[in-house]
Amino acid sequence: MVVDKPKGPRSVALVGPYSSGKTTLLEAILHICEETDRKGSVPSGTSCGDSSKEARERQMSVEVNAAHANYLGDEFTILDCPGSVEFFQESENALAGVDAAVVVCEPDGERALTLSPLLKCLEEKGLPTFIFVNKMDKAHGSVHDLFNSLQAVADRALVLRQVPIFKDDIITGYVDLASERAYVYKEGEASRVIDLPPEMAEEEGTSRFEMLEKLADFDDHLMEELLEDIEPEREEIYGLLQNDLREGLVTPVFLGSAENDNGVRRLLKALRHEVPEASVAAERNGFDAASGEPVVQILKTYMSAQGGKLSLGRIWSGDIKDGETLFAGRIGGLYRLQGGKSEKITKAMPGDIVAFGRLDEVQTGDILMKDKTVAMSEDQMLAPVYSIALVPENRDDEVKLSAALAKVLEEDNSLKVEHKQETQELLLWGQGEIHLNVALDRMRNKYGISVKSRRPKVAYKEAIRKAAKQHARYKKQSGGHGQFGDVHIEIKPLPRGSGFNFEEKIVGGSVPKQYIPAVENGVKEYLLEGPLGFPVVDVSVTLFDGQFHSVDSSENSFRSAARIAMSEGMPKCDPVLLEPIYKVEIAMPSEHTSRVNSIVSGRRGQILGFDARDGWDGWDMLVAMIPESEVHDLIVDLRSVTLGVGTYRSEFDHLQELTGQNADKVLQNRN
Repeated sequence: MVVDKPKGPRSVALVGPYSSGKTTLLEAILHICEETDRKGSVPSGTSCGDSSKEARERQMSVEVNAAHANYLGDEFTILDCPGSVEFFQESENALAGVDAAVVVCEPDGERALTLSPLLKCLEEKGLPTFIFVNKMDKAHGSVHDLFNSLQAVADRALVLRQVPIFKDDIITGYVDLASERAYVYKEGEASRVIDLPPEMAEEEGTSRFEMLEKLADFDDHLMEELLEDIEPEREEIYGLLQNDLREGLVTPVFLGSAENDNGVRRLLKALRHEVPEASVAAERNGFDAASGEPVVQILKTYMSAQGGKLSLGRIWSGDIKDGETLFAGRIGGLYRLQGGKSEKITKAMPGDIVAFGRLDEVQTGDILMKDKTVAMSEDQMLAPVYSIALVPENRDDEVKLSAALAKVLEEDNSLKVEHKQETQELLLWGQGEIHLNVALDRMRNKYGISVKSRRPKVAYKEAIRKAAKQHARYKKQSGGHGQFGDVHIEIKPLPRGSGFNFEEKIVGGSVPKQYIPAVENGVKEYLLEGPLGFPVVDVSVTLFDGQFHSVDSSENSFRSAARIAMSEGMPKCDPVLLEPIYKVEIAMPSEHTSRVNSIVSGRRGQILGFDARDGWDGWDMLVAMIPESEVHDLIVDLRSVTLGVGTYRSEFDHLQELTGQNADKVLQNRN
């Protein structure tokens, strides 16, 4: 099988766990492609990517960085995605607009599990994927053991494309299994071809045959050749590698060290020859690249206090010119991004990833066309798992805070804002503590808004356990008309979840009908804060008698009488504290299930059951009921015992009585 080399502009996403070296790999690629005069580094703060203050301070990627590179005449846009799981939505958004992904990982088989969610995501998207094992100069142990660890967490067949050459336990080069050529590394330069070391012959032969066997699983002709001991043509092997990658059948694995430029050129050659043309990705996403009609998908939004808004988008079809009008508005500038820098251009073609200026109504995930805009669906968004309550340091900044939050949410659509009525708090939701701290830093750095944050309050309620009758009179004389209201009420508990019920059983007009709504309003006003200090639920109040004065009675007097009756009667009803209970579904690797069980039990959780996670080999799903107060930082413990890959979803389920020391502690903190 011979396949022509793909043509036209293409795009690749660099993805992988935190500290795997994605940004270092990007710097190596840009330097090799002569896009930069010198190779930048993250520690020194000279990298092309991660140019924002928030990234520089943490020495980690906190958003997608776009860069452009030309390798041997082929144009690539490279999207460097954050490695922290707390910024995974950034990666999800970027992956929607690329032709292939390069998963960058460290040579540590014990941490292969951290790749599991990412590889599953790429497989579900059908995205052609490469694995680049970085930092091989610091590797320990067998490459084949590492390869087996990677295969254990991947559904696709992995194909090892290289075996390293060792000298005195140091990797000095590699053997390319497709071409059967040996190379020796030259720091900062292209590798040099050498003769295959005799001691490598057996290992090279075994590894090459294993590679061919993997490819033969998807090609009958190659299988026949192997069975008949016929050496396949080199072009046939390259054709199969290219085709199987495109079809999502295999994932090639490359080795190298981005810091030393080792293996980076070999990776670039593979990208050049094997990453499919942009039209393939367009078709996978449901677009016709040849239609000629402009279609753009927005992958990322950048905001700056001075430069305004830039929308990074992949052009699926049609040529786009600066000043052109789409349904979303008139384009106010076209730019090619190189990290934190931008280059103004006049035109972009299908396959390009460029930034669009002044599309103020456009959001990340939007698909822009001439006659309509299609928004990103909610099911494409990660569920938030961590929240903080926000209070501006300067109370006069409340309006500015709302405006700054709106802009920060435009940049990062995995953030959510909630105005929680039950606790009267403004909550910011996200994927973890670092994620939310970055958002606060952006508000301060870009918009000058300093915000204090605290742990959100729990929406405790209270109810009663027994009934009581209460009489109350409100009487006030202060010259002229006085105030008089007299009520007899009965307070009863209702079944959990019933809410509030009010009725009247007045006989003989002891309380005129026009005052009965005022009695109900007085009761409701009191129930906002019961004897324990929290809103009262699941209670029934019946007005069954009372008195009025023909001159001094009024709605206000009866409302006041009702409040008095409730305040005197409710403490007699054996009030009890209620805490919200959430139904939590936790996903984790099976090997960590017992530790997660301990976390749930330690948080007063009630485990309802287990099941295998559908479509995830070696993963479990645990369902439990956990108090809201214990869910707040659950994600922190969950990630700490699962190498960062455990996650959960939760929803309110019911209210449950809270007694004993836990209740005493809540009431003490309330006071």
